[in-house]
Amino acid sequence: MPDFAPLPEPPYYAVIFASQASDDSKGYQEMAALMAELAAKQDGYIGVDSCRDADGFGITVSYWQDEAAIAAWRMDITHQVAQRQGKARWYRHYTLRVARVERGYDGPEGR
Repeated sequence: MPDFAPLPEPPYYAVIFASQASDDSKGYQEMAALMAELAAKQDGYIGVDSCRDADGFGITVSYWQDEAAIAAWRMDITHQVAQRQGKARWYRHYTLRVARVERGYDGPEGR
């Protein structure tokens, strides 16, 4: 069973990053580990859920207290280096969406 991010009661924000990996994965795992470590130290960071399938399609959802925390993370210099590397080498395609979480449920009981 995976470890789910421990989340507070809504509202909070989710940054949803879906990607298709390229064939060039050199240095990716190390950078991903560094990003997870740095993000966890950011003010307003709540947690992350992430997965990648055998074909290289992945989804990472990071959770944040507010939009200011997301903006600060986006401007982090080391994160910007990782973004450039991702665009140039590691991702064939990606989408990024930011959403405000209004409700959340856990299960299998659900609501």
